[in-house]
Amino acid sequence: MISLKTTLLINGVSSAATGLLLVLLADPIATLFGVAATDPFIGVGLFLLVFGVFVLITSLRTPINPRAVRLISTLDMLWVVASIVVVVWLAATISLFGLIAIAAVAIWVAAMAYLQTKGLSAFP
Repeated sequence: MISLKTTLLINGVSSAATGLLLVLLADPIATLFGVAATDPFIGVGLFLLVFGVFVLITSLRTPINPRAVRLISTLDMLWVVASIVVVVWLAATISLFGLIAIAAVAIWVAAMAYLQTKGLSAFP
């Protein structure tokens, strides 16, 4: 099992990188999703940039703050729930690629939440 610090680093880097891609490549990503609007991709990207930086800062603190990790894990779990809602709600609106991308990211985020929660078991 990887350490909590490593899990947080992976989560922070992957979140920030995804956010940056969504902001910088909103137009081609919207096209892949079969939609014209880019604002949702930019908004999610900006959120992920801020979230990713917060996760990275949390990972670099010594000792790691368990309350911050619980917040991060809660936000990750909310992301998974929101992703399920979005897939159901937009199933007839966005492309199959978009649906698969949302589901794949939700699986990744669920894995991060699981590993972070397991990593917290070392804390009182």
